[in-house]
Amino acid sequence: MQPGVDARPARVLDERRREVTWPTRSAIEPILPDPPPLPGRPVLRQRWAELAYFHWPYEPAAVERLLPGGVRVDTFDGTAWVGLVPFVMRDVRVGPTPPVPYLGTFVEINVRTYVVDPHGRRSVWFFSLDVPRSAIVAVARTVFALPYCWSRTDYDARATRRRYEMTRRWPRTNAASAEIEFTIGAPIDDVTDLDHFLTARWSLLTRRGDRLLYGRVRHERWPLHRVDTHNLHQDVVQAAGLPAPTGDVRALCCPGVEVEVGPLERVGRRRSSAGTIGPCGSS
Repeated sequence: MQPGVDARPARVLDERRREVTWPTRSAIEPILPDPPPLPGRPVLRQRWAELAYFHWPYEPAAVERLLPGGVRVDTFDGTAWVGLVPFVMRDVRVGPTPPVPYLGTFVEINVRTYVVDPHGRRSVWFFSLDVPRSAIVAVARTVFALPYCWSRTDYDARATRRRYEMTRRWPRTNAASAEIEFTIGAPIDDVTDLDHFLTARWSLLTRRGDRLLYGRVRHERWPLHRVDTHNLHQDVVQAAGLPAPTGDVRALCCPGVEVEVGPLERVGRRRSSAGTIGPCGSS
């Protein structure tokens, strides 16, 4: 089974979608460049460093067919977006404890899209998250129900140049690799609405069995930079079950942010005989 992909027949997913009362577009939460307060104490603290965003436009139907019932793809001007995001996870801490030795710092390369739940909350949906620590994969899949994969990774930084590489080791039935190189450009003073849409996400959605789970994250506003040059070779997006990316890639980068992660909570469903709306949109 591909990470993050519901293997049940499409008609099952369609039936579950018909059971959900979806919010109107006006009821979907706005995109906020700064995070709302994190309810309660964080369960994890960490730093996301040397991060880059590479995004491609997709037809909403190509993305939504991979999502489980109760999740709608979020769109900007009618277009869905899929992201390839490499970064270095540093100093992972559980609650108030010190950073976890060895396991607390590693490369991560994830594939994601952007979604809305039945309550109108905008979130990230991960198709895969590749890391070089098998223990992290086991814990993250068990505790956070996220589709982590075990991979060989490499990272190199020289002046403004950054290079990431990964080759998936497990699941063996879902091979994937990526080579990502970019150079850091100037800070962005005037962030566009689209770039806020692609980066200002303060929660994630995931699934454990038939249950949807929602979790919040908090960090300072993204200090975004331009990407001056980039070179990408990858098939990790296709390994998620998506068509190969086409069109111009939209590239951004960020030196890093300090992050707090809240606990997961179950997403309640609002059932009704009313119809559904189409893919949720932003403009």
